[in-house]
Amino acid sequence: MNDALSARLTPISARRYDYVPMTRNARSGRKTELMLKLREAALELGISFPTIKQWIYKKKIRSMKTAGGHHRIPQSEVDRFLYRTRGKTEQEREFVIRRVSGRNQLVGRIDSVRISGLMAEVKISIGGQQITSIITATSAREMQLKPGQTAAALIKATEVMILRV
Repeated sequence: MNDALSARLTPISARRYDYVPMTRNARSGRKTELMLKLREAALELGISFPTIKQWIYKKKIRSMKTAGGHHRIPQSEVDRFLYRTRGKTEQEREFVIRRVSGRNQLVGRIDSVRISGLMAEVKISIGGQQITSIITATSAREMQLKPGQTAAALIKATEVMILRV
């Protein structure tokens, strides 16, 4: 592994084969995107390995090939399918997600959780956008919120509540 590539990797991702960094055009201003193995992506989406392979062949989900010919799926593609794979039918998805009366729920991935004193700041990435919510530190600890987890932001008027999914 060359030094330039090693310098871009974070300590968690420095382990070999965890992900393949996908560089974007420098002019676009986009960062390196996390690439998942097929089994990891399938697990996050709640689908089987053969299903994700079929999605790739049918071009339902975008993938990149490594130098060795293995498929890797960008995290953004997995995020795009998160809500849809929580149940086979619309009714099943609503049952899994909506266990409260609110209807304005957005499913995404937790970017960061910062606990300070009695309050916690939770940032969730949803479809390329970021929603920040301030909740009690106790709630964040009870839900065991951690970066990378799937969560739903429940939006009610000017407040955003976090629901661990």
